[in-house]
Amino acid sequence: MRILVTNDDGIRAPGLEILANWARKLGDVTVVAPKVEQSAKSHSINIHTAFEVKKVSWLDGIDCYSVDSSPSDCVRFAYNGLNMKFDLVLSGINKGINVGEDIAYSGTDAAIFEAAYFKCKAIAFSTIPETYEWAEKYLDSCYEHIIRNKYLDHNLIWNVNIPENPKGILLTRQGSAFYKDIFKEVESGMYIACGYSIYQGTKNLDEDLDATMNGYISITPLTVNRTAMDAYNKLKSIKNDL
Repeated sequence: MRILVTNDDGIRAPGLEILANWARKLGDVTVVAPKVEQSAKSHSINIHTAFEVKKVSWLDGIDCYSVDSSPSDCVRFAYNGLNMKFDLVLSGINKGINVGEDIAYSGTDAAIFEAAYFKCKAIAFSTIPETYEWAEKYLDSCYEHIIRNKYLDHNLIWNVNIPENPKGILLTRQGSAFYKDIFKEVESGMYIACGYSIYQGTKNLDEDLDATMNGYISITPLTVNRTAMDAYNKLKSIKNDL
């Protein structure tokens, strides 16, 4: 199996190293990751200016490339720049969980959205910001659960969040907002976003946020299709008059 590993925390991030080394047991691994941190860059790509790509010596036995752009561009370059094909794309391990509405901002998840455009199966892994210990310990369990239950036969891309000392694994759907921002002026005309949690301590374990915050590994099927299907199905019979 040919495997592409990327992230949004940067080419030297500990989570990327853990994930790439773990992926060796699945097949041939190539790393294409951002030169610098690209957290919360969402599904941005660079189409107007050139960006640097360098092959770097980092992990023994793995071809590693540093891309001075977004996680989505890393996947795009792996396919269209290196002209490679992959059976699986892995993104992470992200330092901080990616759940609920934050998925829209996540560079980690954007990488698997981009993989879906290439019709490639992909999994994003995220964990608590304090340590990679639990994610590293439970990568095998998460992947075995996904394979045993044939998740990748039902959907191309999956989002996995691993909390501290997990109680188990739950199939979840995308939940609600985890963080909101306030903007603080740090000097005249200069502002910085300061995030704060709005999690209410709820326990709807069908949702990724609640499941993860209550100690479960959440595994969520995602899609790049943004059509509002309920509205489309209800309204598609309307006559198209000019």
